Amino acid sequence: MTAFAVPSSSPARSEAGEYRPGVCNIGPAEISRRRRTGHTGVIATVVLLAVLIAVHAPAITRLLLFLPAAGAAAGYLQAWLRFCAGFGWLGVLNFDEVGTTERVGSSEDRARDRATAFRIGLASATIGVAVAIAAFVLPA
Repeated sequence: MTAFAVPSSSPARSEAGEYRPGVCNIGPAEISRRRRTGHTGVIATVVLLAVLIAVHAPAITRLLLFLPAAGAAAGYLQAWLRFCAGFGWLGVLNFDEVGTTERVGSSEDRARDRATAFRIGLASATIGVAVAIAAFVLPA
C-alpha cells in the first residue's frame, strides 16, 4: 500500500472539482498555483547551487539547498495529488478562484486531510534532505 493516492486512472483519484477527504481538496486554479511553486523551487535550487559553487562556498553551505528543494517537492506533490497540505492542516478546501476557501465539514474528514498533509510534508522534507546531501557530497 502506498502513502498517497495514486493519480492515474485509479478510482482513488478525484476529478478536479470534487472534494474527497484525504485525496483531493483543490481545484484547477490551486493546482496550477502549486505547480508554479514547484517550478520556482527548482529554479531557486539550481541557481543557489550554481552560486555556491561559483563562489567556492564551503560544502556545508550546500545543505541550504534543503529549503528550495523541499519547497519544489511540496509544490509538485500537491499539484500531482490535487491536495494542498496547508489547506489540509487548516481544514479548508478550494475549488474556486485562488484566495477563497470553504471549511471542511466533519472532524473525520479533517483528520483524513491532516494525515495526507503530514505525508506530503514528510515526503517533501525527505526529498529536500536528499537533494541537500547530494549537493553536499558533490566535488568542489
